[in-house]
Amino acid sequence: MNRLFKFSRNLLILIVALAVALTGFTRFIHYPNPIAAIKLGLAPASKTPTLMPWHTVTPSSTPITWPTATEAMPNTVAWKGSQIKWQEFLAKTHTNAFLVIRNGVITYEYYSKGMSQSTQLPSYSMAKTMTSLIIGQLIEQGKIKESDYFVTYFPQYKTGTSFDKVTIQTLLDMQAGVGVKDNYPAGPSGWGVGIAQMYATTDMNWFIKHNRKMAFEPGSKSEYMSVDTQLLGMIIKNVTGGTVSNYFSKNIWQPIGAKYPATWNVDHVGGIEKTFCCFNATARDYARVGLAIINGGYAGSNKIISSTWLKRLQTPVTKLDRGWGYGAQIWHPSAGITSAMGLHGQWIWTDPSTRSVIVKLSDNPTGHDEDDATAKVLLAVSSLKK
Repeated sequence: MNRLFKFSRNLLILIVALAVALTGFTRFIHYPNPIAAIKLGLAPASKTPTLMPWHTVTPSSTPITWPTATEAMPNTVAWKGSQIKWQEFLAKTHTNAFLVIRNGVITYEYYSKGMSQSTQLPSYSMAKTMTSLIIGQLIEQGKIKESDYFVTYFPQYKTGTSFDKVTIQTLLDMQAGVGVKDNYPAGPSGWGVGIAQMYATTDMNWFIKHNRKMAFEPGSKSEYMSVDTQLLGMIIKNVTGGTVSNYFSKNIWQPIGAKYPATWNVDHVGGIEKTFCCFNATARDYARVGLAIINGGYAGSNKIISSTWLKRLQTPVTKLDRGWGYGAQIWHPSAGITSAMGLHGQWIWTDPSTRSVIVKLSDNPTGHDEDDATAKVLLAVSSLKK
């Protein structure tokens, strides 16, 4: 009995010591506490919005209502070399919400069990396109220029290296070269990589200060790196003098006619938005962003996107993963198509040729997004009205 007591006591002391050490380590690297970090690392995509602090993005006081109609989806779709049933496609790709909009009318709307029109779901890298909309407005207002250097706004981050040559343009087009690779981890063994640290950090300024090494010279090549968008978000905060969320609320979310509040996760309470990810909204309100793109930048009578910036969004600058075009924080999977796209299967697909918008929000496990195969299905659906 005495031996059992000593063993239990020693085990308890060891557990407490490890917990204290781990808590101290996470504070040192500016991570959430160990339990919060584990929850964040293991949660499915749809459960992450409330696992980090956030700022609220206030919706319109007079939201634009959606007209609805009925459209049947194809009985089967091509999926990785074979035909599968439509419902099987939704299930295989862990779909939480799927909307089709034709000429401003919702013609198809699907939600998985437990989800609805009011369910707030994460954007992941679709947030990059939201960030681009703000950058476009600030350029139109003459407050910034694409040729501006990041360190012009943040001289404290000068390194005397090519980091000092990073411009807004190179950040927009994934040509900046800041060496935080997007090698997303699959499981606890990868939580220490740069992109995971940036996602989980409780102090974005600390993270950027310690991650200014360059992978290549700005403008010399193209590589998709989320840190580029984070630096754009920091410029937005600096130039506007307020939070990214507050600017987005007043200048995009409310004018676009959004019905529901959105949120934007931040590094800590009252801190900096994680603009490379972490915008959270309903499927219908995401669709309003896509609708503005195919409506010449307008939401009703409100001009959200200038003609100049709309052209920038619709013109690929380079090619990145899968050989897809990219520019100004938006993808070009096929000719004439633009798509905001995020990890775990988040899409705002726009097809001006058929005046179609498709929103797909999903819970794909890490490493199982099947972007090429999904894009082919979305193209087939958006082309149904041709």
